[in-house]
Amino acid sequence: MIGTVLITGGLGYLGGRIGKFLSENTELRLKLSTRKSSFNTPNWLRNGIIKRLDLNKKKDLESACEDVLCVVHLAALNEVESIKDPELALTVNGLYTLKLLKAAQKSGAERFIYFSTAHVYGAPLKGTITENLLPRPIHPYAISHRVAEDVVLAAHALKDITGIVIRLSNGFGAPVSTEVNRWSLIVNDLCRQAVTTGKLILRTSGLQKRDFISLTDVCRAVLHFLNLPDDQCGNGLFNLGGEYCIKVIEMAELIADRCFHLFNFRPEIKRPMPHPDETSDYLEYCIDKIKSTGFKPIGNFEEEIDSTLLLCQKECSKSKSIPTW
Repeated sequence: MIGTVLITGGLGYLGGRIGKFLSENTELRLKLSTRKSSFNTPNWLRNGIIKRLDLNKKKDLESACEDVLCVVHLAALNEVESIKDPELALTVNGLYTLKLLKAAQKSGAERFIYFSTAHVYGAPLKGTITENLLPRPIHPYAISHRVAEDVVLAAHALKDITGIVIRLSNGFGAPVSTEVNRWSLIVNDLCRQAVTTGKLILRTSGLQKRDFISLTDVCRAVLHFLNLPDDQCGNGLFNLGGEYCIKVIEMAELIADRCFHLFNFRPEIKRPMPHPDETSDYLEYCIDKIKSTGFKPIGNFEEEIDSTLLLCQKECSKSKSIPTW
């Protein structure tokens, strides 16, 4: 693909990493949108601009979508914000997606890539999960994303635009800046705990299983979808995971190992002990559909964890709150 790509939420957690990846690995011109009134242009943005975007303003939407070949839509309320205000979550994640999609169609954009979540399938995730499984979202975050999915997939079915919905599992990795607040994500939270406290504290026994995917693989998948021929997009719906389904306690142990490798110390892992009859549910987050189009995750989990730990250490050094462990 050659042209301009709009990334909404382009200075956020996923948007920042995707924007940086595309800037460094393609000749695409990027438009990164943000809802912030003041911002700094990142030094990695070599061929693009940043636009302030109010998703509820028609003029902003039309300006953002002007001369855009593809939209990667990431701007949304996160899970913490959604549970606090479910009505606002439906408005921002659902209605505003419709408004942006209409603006993209009007401008002549050819493709609209929407990031949804694996949690539309319900909670907790268990069993074999394919795109054919009936969604049963129960969290306002997942419900609002499900609404947006239908908007995008309907436009795709009507051939108004090539719409692609990505149901993302647990992405993890370093944000482009510590100012990006996604430290509530389990891997990022544990990495920051390790650096700032020398401990890894789990709220649960850690026996629950999750599928993890590195942000590097998420970025590679976006580039794959940008270039995927229309006749391989099928119905537009794709699971995206890392084929790396492990227990949370196993992820904590991996982070502890990487701490020892990088810093020569192993943080203590603290957790509530499992109940005698507690077991781990089977989970397979199936990505056969995207793999059939030629994409395959490369993993690099240790590299992603290392970069997150080092970013946390760098921030500690700046604030002079260097832990002694």
